[in-house]
Amino acid sequence: MTRRRELGERIGNLRAAAHHTQETLSEATGISRRTLQRIESGETDARYSDLLRIASALKSDVAALMEIGTS
Repeated sequence: MTRRRELGERIGNLRAAAHHTQETLSEATGISRRTLQRIESGETDARYSDLLRIASALKSDVAALMEIGTS
């Protein structure tokens, strides 16, 4: 699995754990729902500014988003 896909899965899992849909996270971050879909599917690289907004909306930090491949 690629690191990009692992990051996307991690973001999706944290989003679900925070009881956000892609739509509500989109509204909270100002990132389009389609862009969130692409990030979560590993289709595209997330910009650092997007990661900051996602982490903030999930009441987390970028380091927590990046905790991938540690299991």
